Formats: sequence, C-alpha cells, structure tokens
Amino acid sequence: MKYAQLREFDTTNGPGVRVSLFVSGCTLHCKGCFNPESWDFNAGDDFTDETVERIIGLLKRPYMSGFSVLGGDPFEEQNIGPVTELCRRVKEACPDKTIWVWTGRKYEHFKDHPIMQYIDTLVDGPYVEKLKVQEQGQYFGSTNQRVIPIKPEA
Repeated sequence: MKYAQLREFDTTNGPGVRVSLFVSGCTLHCKGCFNPESWDFNAGDDFTDETVERIIGLLKRPYMSGFSVLGGDPFEEQNIGPVTELCRRVKEACPDKTIWVWTGRKYEHFKDHPIMQYIDTLVDGPYVEKLKVQEQGQYFGSTNQRVIPIKPEA
C-alpha cells in the first residue's frame, strides 16, 4: 500500500486534534472529489512498519484525540488488509484514541469485515457533487454520506 499524505496535526477530519493518513488508490473517481490526486494506487510514499511506528508515536502525544484514515479509499481491495492491520495496531498501542475511517463504499457491504472491531466511527458513501454540503464543519462532503458510530464514544 502507498499513502498520499500523513497529517501530524489535523483538526478537520474528525473531532479534536488527530493524526490523519490519506491512503493512495480509489477506483470510484467521484465527480468533484476533493482529493483526486490520491486516486492513483502508486501515488505517494510506501506504507511501511516505520510509517506505523511514526503514526503510533504521534498518537501518543497527550493532546491527540485520535486517528483518521481517508483517501483515496481505505476500503479498496488493495488497501483494506493493510488498513485493518494498521487500525489493529493503533487500537492496541493507543486504546484511548478514537479511529475514524472514510470510504466511498456503503457500511452494509463491510459491516462484518474484521476492520469494524477497530473503528469507532465510519463515514460512508460516495461523494455526490450535486448533493454537496454547503455548511462548513461537517465530516462529510455530500448529504448522502453518513457518519456511523460503530462503537459508542466513551
């Protein structure tokens, strides 16, 4: 897997201050996507064990609220295995941090996938340009997308 960007201090992709990973690769190619440069599975840097350790180290800072995984699409076939393992390792190392994941796919297709045991909140659904959200401060781009609590917030 490759990743397009790692934000060490992100306040826009989930509640509080977060570490955000933008994975590379998406076959949906939603019209009006905010991040089309991440569609290419070969874009960005190689995702390695050092990347995982860096993320965990960043998350251990006391003011960090959690970890966000976006893209591209973390639920692409090439990404979901490594993203599941990453979420497992993050939850193991930082159980008090929340994990939010964004996907253009529907929750119902993945509700029984092992990744769900590590995710606190899932934002699902493809971006639909004609349903674009006008207000700032939402965690989704179009009104068809859902913010789904997978685990109750502590």
